[in-house]
Amino acid sequence: MINSSFPLRGFRGAACALMISFGTLAQGALPTPPTEEEKEHWKQHGRTLPVPELLQPTLDVGLPAFEARQSRELTGRFKGASSDVLIGLTQAWVKAFQQYYPKVTFDLPPPYAGSLGAIELIKGDLDFVMVSRELKPTDVSDFKAKFGYEPLSTPIAGGTWRHFGFLDAVVFMVHQDNPLCALSYDQLDAVLSSTRHRGGAAIQTWGQLGLGGEWTDKPIHIWAIKPWNGFEEFVRQRVLSVGAARGEWRTDLNLVPTVFPVSANVAQDRYALGYAGLAYVGSGVKLLSLSPKAGASSVSPGYEEVARADYPLSRLCYMNLNKKPGRALDPALEEFMRFIVSREGQQVILDQRIFLPLRAAQAAESRALMAK
Repeated sequence: MINSSFPLRGFRGAACALMISFGTLAQGALPTPPTEEEKEHWKQHGRTLPVPELLQPTLDVGLPAFEARQSRELTGRFKGASSDVLIGLTQAWVKAFQQYYPKVTFDLPPPYAGSLGAIELIKGDLDFVMVSRELKPTDVSDFKAKFGYEPLSTPIAGGTWRHFGFLDAVVFMVHQDNPLCALSYDQLDAVLSSTRHRGGAAIQTWGQLGLGGEWTDKPIHIWAIKPWNGFEEFVRQRVLSVGAARGEWRTDLNLVPTVFPVSANVAQDRYALGYAGLAYVGSGVKLLSLSPKAGASSVSPGYEEVARADYPLSRLCYMNLNKKPGRALDPALEEFMRFIVSREGQQVILDQRIFLPLRAAQAAESRALMAK
């Protein structure tokens, strides 16, 4: 077994991903659920930043430089909200943006919680909200019920590799003795989903995933997180859902209320399959490489693969706004969004040394969303 705090790179295709322990030898004690006092402190002050990873990413050379389109006399005052993990980065973006437009101001009062911000966006009390996860389906449906269109959710930063509480990459894991190396989204959907929108027949045994010997007829014991949860929603959207068809979980999963115990449960269950964020992975498990399509090369959750956004369950942070399709944003707010996804805006992420900057293709997608 390798216990390492360094990135593992290049484990693609048929090569079996190395077994990785990110537990006590690599990072110290695994995280525990926060107390109510900690949650309240974070709402008022934001989360304390973790110790940065030893290795840091570089900016994608394809990111465009920011070119101010408006006069420095551009003015505007905007009220925003932020999740507790993004408030420091948002404040840094504001400070850097005001070097171009000193008369544009932003109010970012507490509480800092992405869920509260989304609710206020629906009420119409905010101009934007920075959220370190995808919006809840109920947030989107409630917004659409009021305005007749969905909120604009624009990627503004990558998540992190394995920082607790800071949008770590999601991984699938098996017991350390399991010979399985990789899975496709089609296989995961067939294992996890009752709807199976990817078209496969239900998979219930390890033999159906290609394992032989003692594993052939052994049932797959699935450890998953009880809905609704940010990790659960992310996997549901990425793996179980296809287009507008929302995926549903099988009803016989071993559900736990939070992500914290999943790794330990898998380590104690020889025939288990589970998912969690990298920050919550301890010893005794093996991480699987993943591929979004059957037959495509699988990618392991190494640091470089996540930083390059090659790993399919890398995560994103979003800026959410009320923008009616076909209608332009306020010029100052549009400039702020353009700045964030520019080379200069993504440099702010590098300077903080916690989140991962967008790749050029991701930034281009954000600019395209703004133009709709």
